[in-house]
Amino acid sequence: MKITNVWLDESKEDCTMCGLCQTIAPKVFEVPHKMVVREDADLSAQDETFKAARSCPVNVIALEFNNSGKRDNIDE
Repeated sequence: MKITNVWLDESKEDCTMCGLCQTIAPKVFEVPHKMVVREDADLSAQDETFKAARSCPVNVIALEFNNSGKRDNIDE
């Protein structure tokens, strides 16, 4: 599966600003005040992006796979 989009999904929990996503995938995420997906996000960093989403302690990173148009939270 190819990651084609990334979102911050705070519908259930708020980003805790721990910075783990930026540490794992700095080409995709920044945490200036709370997590944001970089405007120039390099989604070719598939493994790092998936690992960052999977590692998020509050599960606020949602991914789209294969241009499905569907947001998938990894741990749901």
